[in-house]
Amino acid sequence: METNKISIVVLSDKREQLQMAAMVASVGAVSGSDVLVFLSMNALRYFVKGAERRAPPEGPMGELMEKKNVMAFQELFANAVDLGGAKVHPCSMAIDVLVVSAGATPGWRSAAGELSDSLGRSGASVRMVIARPTRDVRTFMLTDFVQARAARRATVRAITEHEPRSIVYCSITAALLWPRPGVIWLDAIAAENRPGRHGMWQRRLERRRIGQAQLVLLMSERALQPFPGPHPEAIVVPVPVEPSESAGRSRDIDVLAYAGDPVKRRLEYVLEAWSRARSGDEKLVVAGIDSERELPGVRFAGRLAPVDYRALLRRARLFVAAPTREDYGIAPLEALADGCMLATTPSPGPYPALELARELDGRLVAEDLAPAIRAALDRPSPGYAERARELLAPFRHEAVDATIRRRVLPRLLPGLTP
Repeated sequence: METNKISIVVLSDKREQLQMAAMVASVGAVSGSDVLVFLSMNALRYFVKGAERRAPPEGPMGELMEKKNVMAFQELFANAVDLGGAKVHPCSMAIDVLVVSAGATPGWRSAAGELSDSLGRSGASVRMVIARPTRDVRTFMLTDFVQARAARRATVRAITEHEPRSIVYCSITAALLWPRPGVIWLDAIAAENRPGRHGMWQRRLERRRIGQAQLVLLMSERALQPFPGPHPEAIVVPVPVEPSESAGRSRDIDVLAYAGDPVKRRLEYVLEAWSRARSGDEKLVVAGIDSERELPGVRFAGRLAPVDYRALLRRARLFVAAPTREDYGIAPLEALADGCMLATTPSPGPYPALELARELDGRLVAEDLAPAIRAALDRPSPGYAERARELLAPFRHEAVDATIRRRVLPRLLPGLTP
């Protein structure tokens, strides 16, 4: 027997017209018809998660429905779906997930892109927005404010344009002044990296935002450890790391360091430790910074494109790091992914690569890097690269995509079919 088909295009934002469309959809669906509803234009805002549910009446009938407390049109559409199998689709201009980055660092911009790609591969429609660059200011308190304000402005524009069903704020800073609650993806919190006067307003607002969040995503297990109060469910979603390509046979660089921010990366300490550890004609290559300095056994490679930097990693035997603190640390993870050994100081912060380094070879984690460097170059641990590859499995795209698909999207977008 041929099934009747009903297609409904819903454009209006007026209560009477929305109610009539919902009644047709509900009655048609439970009567056995195939019902397809397409939401667009002014109607779309009433179907966005967390949005206003009441539509303004157009005339006396709409006012009467308000007085009589008639079942909301959203519930009628939901009944059409649940009881009659109707299919409801938003306009293609609308998106499932908006990813917001404060854009404060290249690392966060790259991470937001990785998360957006993973959400897209898992079946969601995604748009990423990056806040406009902010001016340099003198204090951490003011820096966080201007970045949070820029993220808010970018979010407001994107909400107006794309009507997202859910929003993911990349970093606690991006969420501090949010215009609408959503998901927070964080590497560290102000309770840990904004102590004392540096985080007087951020820490207080952070507690409120994390408590209000739909879901909290963590780059590492320890990211939320210092949080002082209750929080929503948290799921570990690391920034994915893959080998750049098959490692070459020749490891002709003895030691490699990255010093994009020489103060935070403690470049001077790394150079001092290298001066004590170096033997013969061994050479340290420093990437991420332009310098005319001439030091024995040191070559400055300058600022490199990512592909050129990863090529250096594939040639290096050892990667050294001594950060003042490390909220995540993509550079050490990339080094491990490309087959380098990792020697690092036990720096504070979540720093997931630190635990991996300890498990791979505890000799290479020390406050004094000089003995660690010598241990790595003179007596490398057998099978280091192979064991590192196994430990990095949770950081691979495949593992991250599986977490997004199985655990994150069902919370963000109930009913989404990848």
